[in-house]
Amino acid sequence: MKVKNILADLKVYGKSFARSREGLFFTFVFPIVLIAIFGAIFSGNGGSTVPLYVQNMNGGAPAAQQLLAGLNSTHLVTIHMIPGSVNVTAYVSEHSITAALVIPSNFSSVIGGGGSVYLPFYNNPTVTSSQIAGQAIGAVVQQFNLNISQAHNVIFVRPYANSVVAKGYVDFLIPGLIGFTILTTPMFSVTFIVSSYKKDKIFRQLSLTPLTRGEWLLSKFLWYIIISGLSAALMIGFGVFAFNARVSLDLFLVPFILIGVFMFVSLGTFAGAIAKTEEGAAVIGNIITFPMMFLSGTFFPISIMPNWLQSIAHFLPLYYVIDGLNAVMVYTNYAAAYADMVISFIISAAFFVLAMLTFSWKES
Repeated sequence: MKVKNILADLKVYGKSFARSREGLFFTFVFPIVLIAIFGAIFSGNGGSTVPLYVQNMNGGAPAAQQLLAGLNSTHLVTIHMIPGSVNVTAYVSEHSITAALVIPSNFSSVIGGGGSVYLPFYNNPTVTSSQIAGQAIGAVVQQFNLNISQAHNVIFVRPYANSVVAKGYVDFLIPGLIGFTILTTPMFSVTFIVSSYKKDKIFRQLSLTPLTRGEWLLSKFLWYIIISGLSAALMIGFGVFAFNARVSLDLFLVPFILIGVFMFVSLGTFAGAIAKTEEGAAVIGNIITFPMMFLSGTFFPISIMPNWLQSIAHFLPLYYVIDGLNAVMVYTNYAAAYADMVISFIISAAFFVLAMLTFSWKES
């Protein structure tokens, strides 16, 4: 493998990409447009209820069950239970939860004895769903206080901001759009290129040159690493300048960009290699790409999805890239990021093997 050959192909491909107005638009301009649109909208809520995660440490005690029933009766929240055995702070961070309430183990005994008790509420005040959950909790607690004492408050809600760096919706959007760019730019381009080169017999011509198949692929990896890095920097810069975004930046971002590009260049090569025509390649690329765009946490956390959709999301390769970016940039949860990194690398390696098995330097 010769560096000279790789750099030569990289230069030629880079010039070709730079001449493509569509490629430049969807790589650099379109993500900025999305940040501007969603940032202006701020954070709309797509359902009639919002998710509220509850850790009930008081078990089946009547008062705790009455509190849960009261929350359900507001029709503002859908309750999801957090296991009592887990650390709630870590659980909230790992699962990107924006509203979580803890019912302490002494809840029933304290209010039964006339004392005061605090309900920890882990939330992000800048997210609409978190605000709605807080309103529902406040209304139910107020009614409890009236029923219990009719004179003074005995139950209080103690808000805790989630362990996040981010403070606004755009801060959560930026990691998702970085993942979006890592997915779409290599997938659509490489799928089309491989299919087109097969049709026009360009691969057969390249096989007669000193350039090897591995060198050709490596030049594509390098090009999309450069493009993805520049696009990520542009999105972060625009988010900071236009919306005062706050995200954590450190070297842990680099592995996710590298692995993400490796993953989707390999997947794009595989898709283009198995496609019989250019039109077929476009269909395969869309079938692979569009579900990942909307179900992997690009525009909103998967925690607001129905459980069955959340299960599907965990089978999508992009989910682990975006979840890892969120873990680093938003939640500063490096343990979760490391797990996502390992899973992403395993998926990437599998796609690379598939690509090598199907991608032939000489067409049949």
